[in-house]
Amino acid sequence: MTPEMVMTIAKQALELVLLMTAIILLPALAVGLLVSMFQAATQLNEQTLSFIPKLGVTFLTLLVGGSWLLQMLMTFTKRLIGDIPMIIG
Repeated sequence: MTPEMVMTIAKQALELVLLMTAIILLPALAVGLLVSMFQAATQLNEQTLSFIPKLGVTFLTLLVGGSWLLQMLMTFTKRLIGDIPMIIG
């Protein structure tokens, strides 16, 4: 196993983690921004007001895209396990 192989695997793993977290967090960020704009427009300064919409959007995102995210993770893991003989030898 060469250092280049290790760095390639680490790079692929980090890209997968970044993609998976971005898919979950970006909709929550957008909803948080919209709620913040609403709070600024109405001068309603309640800190807990944005929690429930962000939680709902995160749950909905996981419900809709969870199987796709799990499939991506399983594909990466299967490929990594399948490449073990090549990596070792």
